Amino acid sequence: MYTYSQLLLRNFLFAFGFSVCVALVGAVILALQTSEKQSQHQQFLLTLDQQIDLESSEAFAKQLAKFNHYHFISITNNGGKAIVNEQQSPILFADLILASISETKLPKSALTLRYQLAISDGLAMLRNLTIAVFVLSIIFIVVAASFSIGRYRRLAGKINQQIKRDLAAIISGKENTEEENNDDEIDLPEIQQHLAELKTLIASRITATTLLEKNAYIEPVTKLENRNRFIQFFENADSRSDFGVLAITRCSELQTINQIHGYHEGDAYICKVADIMKHAISRYKGAQVFRLNSSDFATLIPNITLKSAENFATDLTGRFNEYQQASDLDSVAYTGMVYFDNDKPLGELLALADTGISVAQTQKVNSWFSQTDSSILENSSASYGNQNWRQEIDSVIENQRVNLLVQPIKPSSPNNRVYGEVLARFLNSSDDVLPTASFFAMAEKLDKIVAVDRMIIEAVIKEITEKNMQTHFFGINVSARSINDGHFLIWLERRLLRDATIASKLVFEITEHGLQQNIKTSKNFIDMVHRVGARITVERFGVGLTSFKFFRDLKPDFIKMDSTYTRDIDEDKNNQYFLRLMVDLAHRLSISVLAESVESQEEKFMLEKLFIDGCQGFYIGKPKNLSSM
Repeated sequence: MYTYSQLLLRNFLFAFGFSVCVALVGAVILALQTSEKQSQHQQFLLTLDQQIDLESSEAFAKQLAKFNHYHFISITNNGGKAIVNEQQSPILFADLILASISETKLPKSALTLRYQLAISDGLAMLRNLTIAVFVLSIIFIVVAASFSIGRYRRLAGKINQQIKRDLAAIISGKENTEEENNDDEIDLPEIQQHLAELKTLIASRITATTLLEKNAYIEPVTKLENRNRFIQFFENADSRSDFGVLAITRCSELQTINQIHGYHEGDAYICKVADIMKHAISRYKGAQVFRLNSSDFATLIPNITLKSAENFATDLTGRFNEYQQASDLDSVAYTGMVYFDNDKPLGELLALADTGISVAQTQKVNSWFSQTDSSILENSSASYGNQNWRQEIDSVIENQRVNLLVQPIKPSSPNNRVYGEVLARFLNSSDDVLPTASFFAMAEKLDKIVAVDRMIIEAVIKEITEKNMQTHFFGINVSARSINDGHFLIWLERRLLRDATIASKLVFEITEHGLQQNIKTSKNFIDMVHRVGARITVERFGVGLTSFKFFRDLKPDFIKMDSTYTRDIDEDKNNQYFLRLMVDLAHRLSISVLAESVESQEEKFMLEKLFIDGCQGFYIGKPKNLSSM
């Protein structure tokens, strides 16, 4: 739709053009009339010459000059003497209308006339006509534009009202059932069709938005509400009770299951834990379970004391124990509980619950712990849980309570040299398996990781020696803290030189991130390992931004691609291209490429097509005791 000013401008141009056309037509007609009039005037002059008697030809010529209106007149006698010579002032565009100059000889008067009849009257009439047409057109345009704009505005108003009415009905989720006056309805099928399409579009968008909003609070694996909903629910005083128990349950085996059995098994494990927790809270009115992150669940049990909640925790542990036995797991999950009321902020409650988990992990498998003393946080940042872990780690190191498993890496061809990765499992004083991921995390936090690495290396060498397994190759994970520790490097070199034959059978695995922390010490470590005859693997390759110049300088023997690049490799064209490029570059540097988390035959075949040197994962082989090899 045009605006009022646009409509006026457009119509003004139309009026101007129409007036120009009228003027041109009038000019053509006037030119034809002038030419005809000038022809008739020639006959008139001849007749007049025969009928009028004048005293002299000069007098007759002067009379002729005054007899009519001429734009131009020239009268000469037969001797060529000019008697009359007159011309009006030039007129704009007159040449387009004036007739050509006529010449007439008067025999009786012995005069010769050359002339153009004047057109001033005709021009004045044409000018007045053009102005009148233009003015009338402008008046008509203004009136018509005002009428049209008014009509358009009324029409637009009706359309807007109808759209608002329909939109309101869509947004409210109710159809408009009110009967409308037929005079107010717009009887235009196209508009009705577009309105119907608009209704459908808006309805679909509202449905999609509602679904997105719902999904934003739903964790896709377990279908439980997520951390965002938990925070929203907990901080909304109207949605929860004034007091109750908050329990945080941490799945202890997720990382291990993902690495050994694959991510599909990891998802199944998480779903099973979620089902157990939903059943455990079913008898508590108003209780809810949320998934906070990959490993942690939060349970809110309203209107209950911490003492009463022990029955819930005991029931939960019993269910976890049953699942553990049925699934042949080292553990399932640990729980920390804390009492909440309106006076305690959420951050403090979560920290207390986390401390409870740390204590529970040092006790029996799948156990729980009620954290009741908030002064722990005020003093030393959950030092109570840390102290429990410190004692447990010291006890494990002192008593060498570590079980060694090995997960094989299958070579893609007989010529490829690969190895089996050693996995450590730690036992408490009751011979229960401690959560592996938590054990390493707490050892790192409490500055015990170097001692843990030494213990594992000693245990592997001892096992190889006692079981006479020098025909096999074994990979041992080493922390970044250890390779940056000068005393550890000195100890390791001396220890490997003492058993040079066994040293040649060892492959030390370091994460890409760990190597990047200090390039100089990383190179010193790798050079030392190579001097004693052992080899190096850079694991979780591809997570960082390491260049191949970095590997050319450090010269590792293997790189193990991170699982994000190998998972579903048979369907992911982008990862196929990337992995093929990495393999080609690595082979140019004489570096073997390994793939972890291989979970299916299709993934294995695709990796072999990409010239991978070895595969590891659930499909290739499960971990088994090192002593059984």
